[in-house]
Amino acid sequence: MDRRTLLRASTATVVTGLLLPGVAYANPSYQSFPDVPGMLGDRRANEFWYEYDNAVMFTSTAELEAAYQQIRDHTGGFPYPLMEKWFQLVATPEYPRNFAEYVAPLRDPLRLISRTQLDVIDKFYRPGSRGLVDAFSYFGQGVLFDPRRAEAKAEVHTMDGAYAYHAWYVYQRAMMMLGIDAARWARISPLVAFSWAVFAVARPNTRTVSPALPHSTVARLAAQWLPKSIRQLDQDFRTGPYPAGTN
Repeated sequence: MDRRTLLRASTATVVTGLLLPGVAYANPSYQSFPDVPGMLGDRRANEFWYEYDNAVMFTSTAELEAAYQQIRDHTGGFPYPLMEKWFQLVATPEYPRNFAEYVAPLRDPLRLISRTQLDVIDKFYRPGSRGLVDAFSYFGQGVLFDPRRAEAKAEVHTMDGAYAYHAWYVYQRAMMMLGIDAARWARISPLVAFSWAVFAVARPNTRTVSPALPHSTVARLAAQWLPKSIRQLDQDFRTGPYPAGTN
């Protein structure tokens, strides 16, 4: 029985086995988190997205900010102009070669972005673990409420707009094309797509925690999106703002 068949065999398999069946839930070396009054939702996932946003945005290093500036200099802005360029090129016969050529000058900043993001992921979850899949599901649903983000008016760990998923995916595609942690991003990109599909159904916002989607809905979306190839995702992300059939 192939991987796709196994994933579709039952909703339990979809939610608990997804990418690397049998892998432990999370990194056992990182178990203790500070108490945060008023926090709602999975504690580990809240901490993961809190530290992820800190690393890539709120408290990013000077080195990472310099990398972002290199991208702005090349594309005209950050992060959406690279997405817009991808939209132009993905529709041409020369894709993916033309996009790979376009992002080639960004190898060094993309390598730093990749390392920064993967370091946070690996701090909290083993690659392919159920916990990592759950974290992307919770993010898409908007069920993680973190009072530490009150000043930013973004207490819910979720995306602030559907096209942000496209931008996230495009940066991963750029890293894959340049051979930057390509195997890792090829495994993570279906999680981004899955979270995008969950987001399209849940339609959360960044201020108010959303009700959790039914388990059966999440399982159905996991079965639909997690087995997809990068080639399939290239086609899916040409649609916007939501996946085809969910507008």
